[in-house]
Amino acid sequence: MPEAVFGPDYAFLKRDQLLSRSQIVRLVRAFSALGVDKIRITGGEPLLRKEVTSIVEDISRIDTIADIALTTNGWLLPHYAEKLKAAGLHRINVSLDSLEDETFMKMNGRAKSVSGVLEGIEAAAAAGLPVKVNMMVQKGKNVRDILPMTAYFRDRGMTLRFIEYMDVGNFNHWDPSRVITAAEIVRMIGERYPLEPIDPNYKGEVAKRYRFLDGKGEIGLISSISQPFCRDCHRARLSADGKLFTCLFATRGTDLKPLLHALKSDGELTEALGRIWRGRQDRYSELRQGRPPTGPSPAKVEMSYIGG
Repeated sequence: MPEAVFGPDYAFLKRDQLLSRSQIVRLVRAFSALGVDKIRITGGEPLLRKEVTSIVEDISRIDTIADIALTTNGWLLPHYAEKLKAAGLHRINVSLDSLEDETFMKMNGRAKSVSGVLEGIEAAAAAGLPVKVNMMVQKGKNVRDILPMTAYFRDRGMTLRFIEYMDVGNFNHWDPSRVITAAEIVRMIGERYPLEPIDPNYKGEVAKRYRFLDGKGEIGLISSISQPFCRDCHRARLSADGKLFTCLFATRGTDLKPLLHALKSDGELTEALGRIWRGRQDRYSELRQGRPPTGPSPAKVEMSYIGG
């Protein structure tokens, strides 16, 4: 969340506007009744919420939830990693776009050092949490960091995932000419470390997977610009204040708070969520690829509001 936009005068949500711990868990139960078995806790920065370990623990007690992940900037992991593991968290994703402080600070808009993120990653690994690292790649910013990042995390047995520069939200000044495609990244890495494609872990997996031929792990690529995956997308996003978004590029969501108050039966809540999901028609990435926008597009929800 760049400081230039989200500075001291920014009107952040007040505590009473957020979903309560019990409301979050009730919604997870309702989604699980529709077949959802994976939950990811994101942000903003989820470790800023003091209840985060309790929320993870509550979700872990739902028998039908098989996988709980968390995406973080990593700075607070030295304090939280062991607690999260004990609460039932299965794995961690850490956002890191460069190993160089100058580039890192320019891209995340905060005067924080890379060393704090690396310490967080080490803390998560020491706590027994598998770690994946997410790197958003942008021409003119951090292309030269692709190989150093690959070497660093390959040597540590951690999966590095490259994300194409996407037109999410309204503040990142997206320019398609600054996109480096997944195919270009694979070619660049493959010249140094030979790769081969491998099958997805499950239908609808967002990242395309490649493994190193020498057996030292794998990389992933998220290519919603060059290779849209709208047809296989099965992700729903729930904001901290209770709005359901059926697409990362949505312009609006459905406010679930009235349903939580009006529907006392969990069965009725599940049925209502099912109706919302069945009515979705999101194909933003496919439409963008087939018909590039010629004018200003409607304001989209911010990544920091609904997570990745």
